[in-house]
Amino acid sequence: MRSFRLFLKFWLPPLLWMGLIFTASSDSQSYDHSSRFFEPLLRWLFPQMSPAHVAELHHVFRKCCHLAEYAVLALLVWRALHRQKNQLPDWSWPKVCGTVLVVFLYAATDEFHQSFVPNRTPLVADVFIDTAGGALGLLGLWFVYQIRYRRKR
Repeated sequence: MRSFRLFLKFWLPPLLWMGLIFTASSDSQSYDHSSRFFEPLLRWLFPQMSPAHVAELHHVFRKCCHLAEYAVLALLVWRALHRQKNQLPDWSWPKVCGTVLVVFLYAATDEFHQSFVPNRTPLVADVFIDTAGGALGLLGLWFVYQIRYRRKR
């Protein structure tokens, strides 16, 4: 029973987050959904902006969302792999590489999944953007722990 509780505590959050990513990538209209909100907001804030520039910013916004969602995934996987409470983490290469590997593999399978969704285009570049998001999430966490560690000294 204890191991099931540990599973729920540490592995359920990343699995749920993966499910959320999967659901979002299943939406064949995801570009249209985000453009309905983001592009009118840009036109309202910057009425002089050209439609091409608005579309370019929308594209950049979507890629930044990829970075953010996979940064969160990396943090959740790191937490599950680390499993220590209120202690400074052991920044070992196996844990860092294991976390980035999980993010990379999930990003690759997510893009493969998109090849079966109408109106979605799987892109190898997105796998690298997603993996970079995971690495940036871990880098941010490392900086936070470095600051925290220095304060405790």
